Amino acid sequence: QVQLVESGGGLVQPGGSLRLSCAASGSIFSLYHMGWYRQAPGKQRELVARIIASGSTVYADSVKARFTISRDNAKNTVYLQMNSLEPEDTAVYYCNARRSLIQAGYWGQGTQVTVSS
Repeated sequence: QVQLVESGGGLVQPGGSLRLSCAASGSIFSLYHMGWYRQAPGKQRELVARIIASGSTVYADSVKARFTISRDNAKNTVYLQMNSLEPEDTAVYYCNARRSLIQAGYWGQGTQVTVSS
């Protein structure tokens, strides 16, 4: 099993930046596909970005060119660098780890990101 703890959320003005971190423990981090998801009030949870074990990445169209997902296997940590933040980015951001993309995997507790002037 793997345990995930997100951090780095907070309140930021439109156009600002935040970097989210997800620290993993309890398993072999380098074998897991990692993803960032977000959920706004009253909305479904959606995939924001994914970085698979090989390092390849995918992004939701809404965040492409603004967000960057990366991983540091030596630190068992995945990051989400968020630039040019918009009010529509406001949500609870969750980290996910899974051995296969068809599995539900493991979830962190979430970290709140609020973009407001």
